[in-house]
Amino acid sequence: MTRPVIGICSSLERSQWGVWDQVAALTPLSYIEAVQRAGGVAVVLPPDAHVSSEPDELLDLIDGLMLAGGSDIDPASYGEPAHPQTIETVPARDEFEVALTRAAIERDLPVLGICRGMQLINVARGGTLLQHLPEHVGHEEHRRVLGSFDGADHDVELQDGSLAARAAGETGHATKSHHHQAVDRLGAELQVTGHSTLDQLPEAIEIEDRRFVLGVQWHPEADPSSRVIGSFVAAAREARALKDAGEQAEAGGEPASAPAV
Repeated sequence: MTRPVIGICSSLERSQWGVWDQVAALTPLSYIEAVQRAGGVAVVLPPDAHVSSEPDELLDLIDGLMLAGGSDIDPASYGEPAHPQTIETVPARDEFEVALTRAAIERDLPVLGICRGMQLINVARGGTLLQHLPEHVGHEEHRRVLGSFDGADHDVELQDGSLAARAAGETGHATKSHHHQAVDRLGAELQVTGHSTLDQLPEAIEIEDRRFVLGVQWHPEADPSSRVIGSFVAAAREARALKDAGEQAEAGGEPASAPAV
């Protein structure tokens, strides 16, 4: 395998196909295709109770972890009661993704959180969420049309020199948005490095001393011109090359050196 393997966490949703109507592990094709365009192998990761208690077993198999968008995170994950607008939570998914995220950050595996995924990174680091944005910002501009990115564009300002700005390739970045929750109290070691030009809402968070830990509140997988997922896959490719070099050196009894990537 020469391409980096990217694990994409899936949702659990009631779905219909053919003659079937069942709960399915669901990942929108846009995430998979974005990883493939960037040169990665996309692997869908459904919630797994065993992995929740032993996350390294799965993380050994991948080179980067992508936390996709989806349903609201159960507020019990961050010690708060549910708002009436916090609906259709899936605690098994939350538990699985929190465990993977914590372990991935610990081992310095590249992590990209998209929309819900950004919020999940914050929760995994001990942070909290605003559960219904219109009550805090006074508008619905972050989720204009339910179930669609039509008319969902707005700009974010990214901190110069930040991972978010390097990943996007610019400090002023046009994004596609669809969310009604957001980061509130920031989790341990996280920094806010991007804000919405609409209302200064946090739009990017990261950890400075890790190879690649980035959460973005927008949806780069819905924008073929976005460089964010490509930057993440490149970080996973570099991580894989370093891992392979270390394993080869160990097998040959020689010290590892960083390969050119």
